[in-house]
Amino acid sequence: MKLLLILLVVGLVYFLFIKKKPKIAKNKKNKKDENAETMIECSKCGVYVSGDEMILSNGSYFCSNECLKA
Repeated sequence: MKLLLILLVVGLVYFLFIKKKPKIAKNKKNKKDENAETMIECSKCGVYVSGDEMILSNGSYFCSNECLKA
């Protein structure tokens, strides 16, 4: 009975702390790469901005704070 309890505790520690979860890391990385490759046109000046640099305000995309304020 003690041996079974020890194996259960060791297995629990392994699954909670040691085993990695690669699916979550892959999904976050893929999502970031998709946004970086997306080019959106600025609503004010027409310049294309990458997905990770764009500014979204009231449903419109802007390349900079100057275009957002103008």
